[in-house]
Amino acid sequence: MPASDTTPGPQSDAEIPAYLDALGVPGLADIHVHFLPDRMLDKVWAYFDDAERNYGKAWPIHYRVSTEERLTIARRLGMRAIPALTYPHKAGMAEWLNDWNRDFAVANADVVHCGTLYAEPEASDYVPVALAAGARLFKVHVQVGGFAPDDPVLDPAWAAFAAARVPVVIHAGSQPLPGQHTGPDAIAKVLARFPDLGFVIAHMGMPEYDAFADLAEQYENVHLDTTMFATGYFDEPAIPAAYLARLGRLQHKIVLGSDFPNIPYAYARQLAGLAELDLGDDWMRSVLWSNGARLLGLSAATP
Repeated sequence: MPASDTTPGPQSDAEIPAYLDALGVPGLADIHVHFLPDRMLDKVWAYFDDAERNYGKAWPIHYRVSTEERLTIARRLGMRAIPALTYPHKAGMAEWLNDWNRDFAVANADVVHCGTLYAEPEASDYVPVALAAGARLFKVHVQVGGFAPDDPVLDPAWAAFAAARVPVVIHAGSQPLPGQHTGPDAIAKVLARFPDLGFVIAHMGMPEYDAFADLAEQYENVHLDTTMFATGYFDEPAIPAAYLARLGRLQHKIVLGSDFPNIPYAYARQLAGLAELDLGDDWMRSVLWSNGARLLGLSAATP
């Protein structure tokens, strides 16, 4: 049943700090944030500029400003640590992206040291190197990469993540675009082999919501991130009551995600949409802070 103690969500980015104060949380633990090398980001933004052809609807980048300005905005929004998720679209990219991630985190004390991989034999070497260098969050994009997550070539990497207890944000759902390897089946096969793996299913697994929720219920370290969920951008007009009830039961497994800065609306829209689910302030505190803080190793004292 919907809760009766839900504080209305912020209607603008300027209202976010007051909203977090009202909830009594020290900030936002957003696990799905992108920073990329400039030339790569230019190509990503060019792709979104052509979204009418790619997705059938416009996708104007809301935070199309410099790296320094985006970092400043992220801090102003309340992010206590800022992920810099990267992802390759072909072989031979992941290792240099990991090097860039390392350097970017060194240059910015509040940036989370992130990493990525591609389905290639070299992943068994560069993933342990990145972990040893301090990477504590990884990103994998099945549709963009065009590879099967259950490809055996990735088994050493999955084993390394499971052993290190490092979470992996993985976009495996079939929205906004399906791919040859998207969907829950391959993810289920990976988890059957590596049940301790800490997958964070991006976008709540949309549109295969229930199948990915099944995995979150079955495996202790599987979580769902909220990226673009309940914003009205892709969702159906109404979220089924049965799924809403599942979200209440999965309170400890749902983590704030946003896709900042590559979103076609203001950041506050994500928070307002989640509040409108009316699952209660305690649920919102878990989603906006506690769950992500646990995965990222943050504390209330995190600068």
